[in-house]
Amino acid sequence: MDAVGGEGAELLSRGASPPLEPSARAAAYDAWYETPLGRAVDAAECEALIALAAPRAGERALDAGCGTGIYTRRLAERGLEVTGVDVDAEMLAAARLKAPAARLVEADVTSLPFEDRSFDLSLAVTVLCFVSDPEQTVSELVRVTRPDGRVVVGELNRWSAWAAWRRVKGWRGSGRWRSAHFYSPRQLGMLLARGGAAKIVTGAAAYLPPGSPGWLIARASALEGRARHLGAFGAALSLARGIRGP
Repeated sequence: MDAVGGEGAELLSRGASPPLEPSARAAAYDAWYETPLGRAVDAAECEALIALAAPRAGERALDAGCGTGIYTRRLAERGLEVTGVDVDAEMLAAARLKAPAARLVEADVTSLPFEDRSFDLSLAVTVLCFVSDPEQTVSELVRVTRPDGRVVVGELNRWSAWAAWRRVKGWRGSGRWRSAHFYSPRQLGMLLARGGAAKIVTGAAAYLPPGSPGWLIARASALEGRARHLGAFGAALSLARGIRGP
């Protein structure tokens, strides 16, 4: 799942008529990435997450809460052996189209159906904000990661304009965002530490605000480079990486 996108899925899930076809919700979720703002924010998020994850061809990777398979595909394209996990069968069907070689499993991220130390890299993007037990989820990510493997999490930054916009949508009745919890980079690092990870690195990315005009979107790359001194403030994405100990 993506930290900022998914607007179409929310709109369609609220009483659309006639009833949705099996793939409509997933398609609506992905449609945001085809907008100019969606492409720019996604590119910034991806660059930051992949830099932290440092995926290497031949590694075993877990994409926990994989949604429609955006990062499942990206990891597979880099030559990793990828397993995607999600509780939503419709999203997994969409992920199958993006990453046909990946192993896809319908399961709850708070109780991953894998042996200890199964993966070299475990990635979770916009998962902790929705789960009932984020600490248990992080502990599971650490558990299934091999010693010295990487656990990377990315979430909507609680200090960003994007998070503020989501809170307003929740107050106005959005079921998707009413109970969501957002994290700062520091909070993500603390979650990883409590879950058993060490050597923790945190950061932020994706500084374009909601409703960005075309002229600002066109300067997204320059904005990323110049805005990093702002730290968490103003960035859409909060991210952290931990290394699993022995």
